[in-house]
Amino acid sequence: MIDPLQTSIRVASSGLYAQATRMRILSENIANAQTTAATASEDPYRRKTVTFGDDKSRVDGVRYVAIRKIGLDESPFRIVRDPGSPAANSKGEVKMPNVDPVLELADFREANHGYQADLQVIRQARELFTMTLDLLKT
Repeated sequence: MIDPLQTSIRVASSGLYAQATRMRILSENIANAQTTAATASEDPYRRKTVTFGDDKSRVDGVRYVAIRKIGLDESPFRIVRDPGSPAANSKGEVKMPNVDPVLELADFREANHGYQADLQVIRQARELFTMTLDLLKT
């Protein structure tokens, strides 16, 4: 028999892992928002994306959160004029990463809320589990 409380903890744990991975990727994007290439012929840092999905467990038939793919955003790079940069082309233009720090911070905040919600599910399930054990002791 499948224990609903343990199953809810496992589902929330898969969500924790997914959101933690998302926050790690978003952190990389924010940290590299100004990272240019070493030369004009190379590309700068390209924004990474995370795609979620679900996996159905063969053991208990429950759907868990899964990371489908960590990909690259193929949107165009920003171009800025900086003739003194080693990454500048003959026109003095530098390709900058296709990272929008404001968007990344908004996504990070959303991922953080998801992470906190999953933590709350685990806390609640653990509390219910403890209450059930206390009832069985008496």
